[in-house]
Amino acid sequence: MKVAILDDYQLVALYFADWSSVANRAEITVLEDHVADLNAVVKRLLPFDAICVMRERTPLPREVLERLPRLKLIASTGPRNSSIDVAAAKELGIRVTATGYRSTPTIEMTWALILASARQIVRDSNSVRKGGWQTSIGRELEGRVLGVLGLGNVGGQVARIGRAFGMKVIAWSQNMTPAVAEAAGATLVTKNELFHQADVLTMHVILSERTRGLVSSADIALMKPTSWLINTSRGPIVDEGGLVQALTSRSIAGAALDVFNTEPLPADHPFRTLDNVLATPHVGYVAEDLYRTFYSDVAASVAAWLDETVPKKKA
Repeated sequence: MKVAILDDYQLVALYFADWSSVANRAEITVLEDHVADLNAVVKRLLPFDAICVMRERTPLPREVLERLPRLKLIASTGPRNSSIDVAAAKELGIRVTATGYRSTPTIEMTWALILASARQIVRDSNSVRKGGWQTSIGRELEGRVLGVLGLGNVGGQVARIGRAFGMKVIAWSQNMTPAVAEAAGATLVTKNELFHQADVLTMHVILSERTRGLVSSADIALMKPTSWLINTSRGPIVDEGGLVQALTSRSIAGAALDVFNTEPLPADHPFRTLDNVLATPHVGYVAEDLYRTFYSDVAASVAAWLDETVPKKKA
């Protein structure tokens, strides 16, 4: 049996979990580099019986799965993976498994980006590294308006932390009720009011057909010239072209982004060079304890599948 661990950017999958119950019955290949082209994905995965995928890094639509006759197991991290055509996998007899998850790393990352943006941390740190000194004037968060798009597992906690900083918290989403907003210490407003009033606007909704492009260029145009947009959810929730235009024209102060329409971010993308963008490489969930959960659960899923397929070696 051949098992592949895909997109292990930091080469840590084998470190964060015990793979011994897999290794004694299968050949494990760890792949560090990312492949997105569908033909290249097929070519790479043809030899494998099982693959372990990290979140949505590798696309696995029907047109890929139909060309992988040997594949019998996709062990994915997290509770869901929108890059996998689960219906096609079921039709083709490919088992898809999930893992445990918790939102703590993304909540913390959201506030890291908010604080770094407010106090221009990266800019002033780079100044010190280059031999300089103070270059900017930060903004206090107390008394400012935090706008939260979505009050689920992440957004609800982000809102509560905003209250701890003394911020006024407002919120909106398509199905939000006043009671849901009040439970998170927020005030329910209209979508237009959310964008118009927020000094910091952060989004926390799951990407779906309903939320793709939910934040339009017209919504962004409602924002204050002093406001910041924060996205640790998914890139396609925001109209990327509209955001680039707003940042280039400085109709908003800036954006802190951990997620993008195309990942990894293309080398020539404006988000890499605009001086009012703080960009990080989708690391909101990339934290030690969550990685231990991810890879331990994945290893257990592969081992359970092997139990049904390959007998354990006798001691």
